Amino acid sequence: MGTANASSGGVADHTPGGTTNNVAGATSAGMASAGTNSASGGAPTTSGGGGAMATIGGGGATTNSGGVSAGGGQNSASGRVIGYFAQWGIYQRGYRVKHVADSGAAAALSVINYAFGNIVNGECVMVTRTGVGDAFADYQKSFMADESVDGAADTWDQKLKGNFNQLKKLKARYPKLKVLISLGGWTWSKGFSDAALTAESRSKVVKSCLDLYIRGNLPMLDGDPAGGPGAAAGVFDGIDIDWEYPAYAGDTGSVYRPEDSQNFTLLLAEFRRQLSAINPQLLLTIAAPAGKPQTDKLELSAIHQHLDWINIMTYDMHGAWDAPGPTNFHAPLYKSADDPDPQATGTLSVDAAVTRYLNGGVPASKLTVGIPFYGRGWTAVANTNRGLYQPANGPARGTYEAGIEDYHVLAARHAPGFHDDKAGAYWTFDGTEFWSYDDPQNIAIKTAYVQKKGLGGVMVWSLDGDTKDGELMRAVAGGMAKP
Repeated sequence: MGTANASSGGVADHTPGGTTNNVAGATSAGMASAGTNSASGGAPTTSGGGGAMATIGGGGATTNSGGVSAGGGQNSASGRVIGYFAQWGIYQRGYRVKHVADSGAAAALSVINYAFGNIVNGECVMVTRTGVGDAFADYQKSFMADESVDGAADTWDQKLKGNFNQLKKLKARYPKLKVLISLGGWTWSKGFSDAALTAESRSKVVKSCLDLYIRGNLPMLDGDPAGGPGAAAGVFDGIDIDWEYPAYAGDTGSVYRPEDSQNFTLLLAEFRRQLSAINPQLLLTIAAPAGKPQTDKLELSAIHQHLDWINIMTYDMHGAWDAPGPTNFHAPLYKSADDPDPQATGTLSVDAAVTRYLNGGVPASKLTVGIPFYGRGWTAVANTNRGLYQPANGPARGTYEAGIEDYHVLAARHAPGFHDDKAGAYWTFDGTEFWSYDDPQNIAIKTAYVQKKGLGGVMVWSLDGDTKDGELMRAVAGGMAKP
């Protein structure tokens, strides 16, 4: 729902409704990706020193020597793998919870973050209303037998149907899998600042969210029999907060205040207090910006004490919101001296974002690196330097939104692909269209980085961007399993 414009600073965001928005470069990302921005600046190496680009004719590329190494380092990471499931993906994309199992992704995942829940007038709400919520998708929609995780069709009179019931079935099939409700996102962060403003408002909003999602007390709406006290109990194992952004402008109409920085910390403390009163094992996490301006507004040394981990939205650092270009990477691992963007030399990269959080006092084991399952692209790109860092004439055509496309769509095109060893990034260029995204080889480089740094794991936005057989998730799982 909605799109965002990327601006300097490297912040990513998640947006409900088919598109993802990122800021920092924030922009709207087709919600095939988890909608987060990252700021890091790396550039691909062209011919010359420092690691050459390898050209691949179809669907993948091999990296030449030099630059980023996929080996080495002591594995002290816990190996968490978190995947966002977008509520609205069941519609145009036809991506259901069943596909998480069928693709093999469920076996690789530690946690699914279900996106999103909304806060309106100081409370978590559950309605079916455009721009506010989709209770129908959440727990009223009946799935047929061939659409269901366990092959059993829903009946009309069930107290729990929809995605929530399918997630519950998925957890029964994979007992170690946890599911969190993610609150907010780019479009639905407008209610956070008011809700976090006072001790009373914080207590109220947290209680409402826990009543709805943890205790599972769902309203019975529009004459549908689904819902009622405890109807969704056992679906969710905790809360993921995706406030975009405390004390910093987000989507159009967002409310933000200087005191959001402290109030965000207090809000997390209240969530932790009330969650622990129910069950100390319930999880509390956040989706956090990668950009320096947004990260600087967070009390990093304080917030992590209330959290199990932090998912950094390390993507959407560049995109076709800068319509004339130059083309650039949207989720580079490192900065590159070749990058013409002055921000990229210091702030726009995965490594730069991770370093900010570490320097802010967050333990490495609590940091999760975001990996996009989507790409960002330009069209009418100058046919020089294989399209990299070149002027363009606007965003490339996308299935759901201009300038953004799911990985499975891009991979099927088999456009010539190139790896940049210095930036730890991948792109394709067919002579006209430039697309930046992560292929399996680049994911291997990023997971090796996570392992070497002793970070807590990786997060992906979003699961519906992968191929039917889970090509990217296999790469994630393989990388996180390596010692």
